[in-house]
Amino acid sequence: MTSQPQRVLYIVSLFPCWSETFIVREIEQLLAHGVDVRILSLKRPSETLVQARAAALMDRVVGPPSFPAALVAVTMQVLRRPLRMAGVLGTLVAQLWRSPVSLAKSLVALWRGIGALPAIRRQDPQLIHAHWATYPSTVAWALGRLADTPFSFTCHAHDIFIEDQLLRRKLSDAALAVTISGFNRRHLARWGAAEAGERLQVVHCGVDFAELPAQESARRDGAIVSVGRLDPIKGFDVLIAALGTLRERGVPFDCHLIGEGPLRPRLEAQRRSLQLEPVLSLPGAQPQEKVRSALVEASIFVMPSVVTPEGNQDGIPVALMEAMACGMAVVGTRVSGIPELIEHDVSGILVEPGDSQALAGAIERLLSDAALRQRLGAVARERVRQDFNVAAETRRLLSLFGRALHPQGAADAR
Repeated sequence: MTSQPQRVLYIVSLFPCWSETFIVREIEQLLAHGVDVRILSLKRPSETLVQARAAALMDRVVGPPSFPAALVAVTMQVLRRPLRMAGVLGTLVAQLWRSPVSLAKSLVALWRGIGALPAIRRQDPQLIHAHWATYPSTVAWALGRLADTPFSFTCHAHDIFIEDQLLRRKLSDAALAVTISGFNRRHLARWGAAEAGERLQVVHCGVDFAELPAQESARRDGAIVSVGRLDPIKGFDVLIAALGTLRERGVPFDCHLIGEGPLRPRLEAQRRSLQLEPVLSLPGAQPQEKVRSALVEASIFVMPSVVTPEGNQDGIPVALMEAMACGMAVVGTRVSGIPELIEHDVSGILVEPGDSQALAGAIERLLSDAALRQRLGAVARERVRQDFNVAAETRRLLSLFGRALHPQGAADAR
């Protein structure tokens, strides 16, 4: 049996971040297991809505230092470890020179990461772990080399579907690489996932199952809810088109589309053109308590994820897991790892991405059949309890952290 780490540094682009509640839950679970987790945020806090659970972790956050402080830290690092610094910078330039924007952002992130080294050294982390295979894991890789500390990272969606920021190098050098679905693991084959072997593992993003009770009696007939960033990968334009079809068919419904993002003006224009204002609300980002109330009250949850022309797509949306944990009947699409969560006609309904007519048909089917909603919702809740429960998934991650730090001990235990 391998021992778990006592001190772990998490690196993220921005903390707190409204759309990354899964990271908050993971850190909470690690703290509950006695791990001292500190968080390096590569950007200063900027979000107007901060969830209460994220706010409770702010005393653990190290932000980007001031320019003078960063300059001193970087200068000291150059003087102490000139060859390591040259190696890190040389690797970044060699790998990213064809993408000058990514290179420039990586250098800025590295500047901020090295600038935070004095604060990081006070914690003396045994492991540096990053979420996302882009700038956070680049900084984790670099700090690992500069501080002689093992690093690991979790990759999710766009960071591997449309980006390649030293992925092959990171998979090779990481003590542990984690991804959130079997689909992602197969996708990573192009960057040497096979060579990573057991160092590449699937750990699902999880939900706090205990805080998502099923309340079937509270559900309103005809109520639809969807939650997510107003981003092209979510396919909310397809959902609005499907709602327009339902309106034409005379199907009674009201829909709440909760979230904020760059597509708001376009989605509002589409809502106006289809005259859906009375039955489709766009309330923006909401506190977690209001999101959960919406999940409890609605009849069905819809997540119309798509694949963009660039190849970007969802991982497995956490909002979809939360809805299923509440015992909701859900509609999803056959995108990325979503079929690993939803078995068609068993724990939900799956349709092809981008097909608004099929989506309308699935929604109408569920709205008209209470028994089907109840059957699918019960199976969905059990599916999440078994395989997408944050408590169990974090215990698995913690075990993998221990194996990464003590690979010989893990081999002996086998």
